[in-house]
Amino acid sequence: MGGDSLSNMTVDGDRLWRSLMDLAEIGATAKGGVARLALTELDGQARRLFISWCEAAGLSVSVDEIGNIFARRAGRNPDLPPVMMGSHIDTQPTGGKFDGCFGVMAGLEVMRTLNDLGIETEAPMEVVAWTNEEGSRFPPCMMGSGVFIGKFGLEETRAKVDDAGLSVGDELDRIGFSGPRPVTGHAVGSYFEAHIEQGPILFDEGKTIGVVIGTLGQKWFDLTLTGQEAHAGPTPMRRRKDALLAAADVVRAVNAIALDAGENACGTVGCLNVFPASRNVIPGRVDLTIDLRHWQAEVLDGMVAALKAQIADISRRSGVAAELTPTADFPPLHFHDDCVAAVQGAASRLGYSRREIVSGAGHDAIFLAEVAPAGMIFVPCENGISHNEEENAKSEDLAAGASVLLHAALCRAGIV
Repeated sequence: MGGDSLSNMTVDGDRLWRSLMDLAEIGATAKGGVARLALTELDGQARRLFISWCEAAGLSVSVDEIGNIFARRAGRNPDLPPVMMGSHIDTQPTGGKFDGCFGVMAGLEVMRTLNDLGIETEAPMEVVAWTNEEGSRFPPCMMGSGVFIGKFGLEETRAKVDDAGLSVGDELDRIGFSGPRPVTGHAVGSYFEAHIEQGPILFDEGKTIGVVIGTLGQKWFDLTLTGQEAHAGPTPMRRRKDALLAAADVVRAVNAIALDAGENACGTVGCLNVFPASRNVIPGRVDLTIDLRHWQAEVLDGMVAALKAQIADISRRSGVAAELTPTADFPPLHFHDDCVAAVQGAASRLGYSRREIVSGAGHDAIFLAEVAPAGMIFVPCENGISHNEEENAKSEDLAAGASVLLHAALCRAGIV
């Protein structure tokens, strides 16, 4: 990576923390969190602050047609594709200070550190703030990175509307972030994303760095259970076709299937709607959602097979008809070996405690991994809490994650 004089370099943790706290003032909530939904005026203010910091660091800034912001630090060889670092700065309605924002501010802090040390890289480096990763105002999530890699079409995405009927395109225009840069065709040499874990593993184990080796595969389903509504008083228990009772058995089955599948398995029933939802009527229909996740494709397929068998058995025993419809299928993702090794090596070189970890949540890095070598760096968050105003992280852990990002990115960009 370079001479011994560079082997232990770290970022300015105080400067990184100040950037995060200054950014968190835009949309700050009374409970200490942040409410800064994508493409609101608050989002526009945060974007402009980020751009001002990038320009102060001597970076050249461009904005593409879906509002993704790119800030480039030149390398000796401008023909090489950039090593990119980034995440997002939009939040949930009751979000925290660190989800997404840490990855963007860590990338900016890497650039500032390179400036401080007068380091020139072979390849250019970019920090990017992706548009609407959360999807809390405009579905789908990971919108900006999805358009960037061609997963979503630009025009159909700009036509998406929120609950008030306002479109992505009109809101981008309103806050001044419908950029001129073409949204596709931009080569990426490597991509790294630093992020709080959003789970409890690192916090519980007292580890500083999570070397993310991949993300869980996901299979989503809608399930409709159809029984027979009837009066809650005169109908004997043994004669009932109670769709809600069958749904309760399904919820238990989903939980048991995930527990039986072991580490890195998850099973969730997140939505449940009961019809006719009357106090004295036996439920005749229940609609529910099922979310199964695992790191290994063959185990995930086995979980689906077990789910189908359980639903068939529940239907037979209860006399309730079942219709299971797949709604989403995301295969497990294994991050690029070279990027994982760069993160592992950086954490080792700097002496941080670490462990390999699999991400259970979606991140922009998942899409970038389809077009470039990619990797992620996790740091612990207090009690694993995220998507919550109480989300918290230690400044020293954030500085460690950004320092690992610095070394990993330089490993891929090369030092002149």
